[in-house]
Amino acid sequence: MNVLMKTSMGDIELELFEKEAPETVANFIGYVRDGFYKNTIFHRIIDNFMVQGGGFTEDFVQKETKAPIKNEADNQISNKKGTIAMARTSNPHSATCQFFINSKDNDFLDFKAPTPMHYGYCVFGKVVNGIEVIEKMSKVETGNRGFHQDVPVENVVITDIEILN
Repeated sequence: MNVLMKTSMGDIELELFEKEAPETVANFIGYVRDGFYKNTIFHRIIDNFMVQGGGFTEDFVQKETKAPIKNEADNQISNKKGTIAMARTSNPHSATCQFFINSKDNDFLDFKAPTPMHYGYCVFGKVVNGIEVIEKMSKVETGNRGFHQDVPVENVVITDIEILN
């Protein structure tokens, strides 16, 4: 299944890995169908690492989420450049709506063992068109906002995500 993420910096087409991360993809698609991601922002961007979004409004208000999902990082898909993975807290099974797209190979984020420290981050898709948009996002100016670091000075907005097939 593919989705089109429309952003203020350009469009990104993602192929989702339904077989390899079925619960994660179903969760993400549920949020897409609910219109949850419309007008949310990429709230954390670190050049040469990743761009993270999907949980905050343009006014920097954190959105209410559904229950956390099981971490499927043991699917053995590596956090390579252009892959999309679920963001989470230090609890391996705490992912809800937030995701990040790797702007370089980040295999240190991969599953190593079923322990809190080594569980990793579940990759559930990859960019098939629009990697240049991620590269452009990676270069935006960032700063601090409240307790948050690496926040774009000017909002990078997800205007919508639509299912293509």
